Amino acid sequence: MNLKLQKRLAAKVANVGLNRVSIQPASVSAVKEAITKADIKALIRDGAIRVFPEKRPSGLRTRERRSQQKKGKQRGHGTRRGSAKARLGDIWPQRIRAMRKLLQDIKAKGQITNDVYRDIYAKAKGGFFRDRGHILFYLKQKKLTAETRAGEKSAVKGG
Repeated sequence: MNLKLQKRLAAKVANVGLNRVSIQPASVSAVKEAITKADIKALIRDGAIRVFPEKRPSGLRTRERRSQQKKGKQRGHGTRRGSAKARLGDIWPQRIRAMRKLLQDIKAKGQITNDVYRDIYAKAKGGFFRDRGHILFYLKQKKLTAETRAGEKSAVKGG
C-alpha cells in the first residue's frame, strides 16, 4: 500500500525531513485514511506516526576538551592558528584604559589641572601616546605637572 502522501504530509506538519518520519506497522489502516493535515497531527499525537529526534554528534568530547582548555591544556603549537599578535586580541582597549586610569589618578592627586587633563585625555584618545610612560614623559617634558611647575617657579626666584 502507498503511504507516500501521508508520510510527506507528516514531514511537513512536523517540519522535518522524510527520513525522520516513520509510520507504525500496527496502525497502517488508520494512517491510510488520513488525508488532511489535521488528521496527520492527530495521528502524530496518538503515536501512529513517529517523528525521530534529530541525530547529531555527541557533545561529550567537546565538553571534555573545554574543561581541559580551562585548565590551560591543549593550547600547544598544533592548536594555534594565526600569529602571536593575532591571538592576543585587540590591545587598544587595554592600553587606553590604563592611560585613562593614570590620568584620573594624577588628576585626583592634584598633580595636573583640569585643562591639562582634558588636553592629555583627548591626545590619548587620538592615539598620540604609546603607553603610560609616554604620558608621564610628555608631562615632564612640557612641564605640565605640579612638581615641574613648582621647580620652574623656584628656579625663577633663585635666579
